[in-house]
Amino acid sequence: MYLTPQHVLLAGATGLTGEHLLDRLLNEPTISRVLAPTRRPLAEHPHLENPVGDPAVFLPQLAGRVDIAFCCLGTTLKQAGSESAFRAVDLDMVVAFSKRAREMGARHLLVVSALGADPKSSIFYNRVKGEMEQALKDQDWPQLTIVRPSLLLGERMEPRLSEQLASPFAKLIPGKYRGIEACTLARALWRLALEEEDGVRVVESDELRRLGKK
Repeated sequence: MYLTPQHVLLAGATGLTGEHLLDRLLNEPTISRVLAPTRRPLAEHPHLENPVGDPAVFLPQLAGRVDIAFCCLGTTLKQAGSESAFRAVDLDMVVAFSKRAREMGARHLLVVSALGADPKSSIFYNRVKGEMEQALKDQDWPQLTIVRPSLLLGERMEPRLSEQLASPFAKLIPGKYRGIEACTLARALWRLALEEEDGVRVVESDELRRLGKK
């Protein structure tokens, strides 16, 4: 079965994947409203509502019913500056956003996690992503789609040196470990949004590449 969402809530619209997904959503004729809170303003569009400011302040103030929510929030340890600051974004903020989306009526949440996410991992990054996934499962969503992309490829406004160095090699690795273009991930997210299937679905990077083909 397929569901065509009309009112969408999007977190992370200024990020690499979020930018591509936002463009996709605003060009979908079935979507009449995209609510995308950000720290910096987005370009104006007749179907876009863009609250700007501190998420901790405006998140409780978001209003209006939404059908579906996408969460593309994420940072790096280097950008965050500390493990606690990283957890505040990749765990706490994701969980708070998802809770608010559920309160606003969304029945389907699609969230960008990471390859190797595991709450028991010895690797801090993977452990936090795994804890985030478990926290969202505990919210008891009617439909929860967790995507686990490998290294994201594409042009960022603020380039990440590690990604730039790894990018040429990431394109050569086979299977789910091969890097994935952010535009491909965005197309895959939209196609997954159209699928109506109750419960939790975890989608690995190789399947995301297949779903995101033009």
